[in-house]
Amino acid sequence: MTVWRPSQQIRVKVIGLAWRKDQLLAAEVEDDSSRIKGVRPLGGAIEFGESREEALQREFQEELETDIRIVGPWHLLENIYEHHGATGHEYIFAADIELADASLYERDEIHYSELDETAATARWFGRDRLRDAGIDLYPTGLDRLLSRWRD
Repeated sequence: MTVWRPSQQIRVKVIGLAWRKDQLLAAEVEDDSSRIKGVRPLGGAIEFGESREEALQREFQEELETDIRIVGPWHLLENIYEHHGATGHEYIFAADIELADASLYERDEIHYSELDETAATARWFGRDRLRDAGIDLYPTGLDRLLSRWRD
């Protein structure tokens, strides 16, 4: 079992906010005991020399094998968090997107692999589903940003 800990450097990331009506596509975030502790929209790190747009396109190609179209303005979040005693610090650019592969909107559960071949699962989540299950939305502050989000 791979144990993940946050990098001890400031990371710059992108996430895409894909919507199916009032449901957000998000990947499950597990703790060390494989318990789902939260969900996070798909995306990843911006590589050196890469624009945020290029990074978001690349991440969705790598993870879901689909192109995307950015359809909303960019938002910037600062996320300082703790995971199993290790502190992480990241700046995250987030934007609303549309998935080119329309069949992904029909699937309630999407299985994919991270670049390191770790298995991952994404689902469509409404606010009530997260709240009722006691599951957090990451990164911190994203829920406040999505004030238009309703079930």
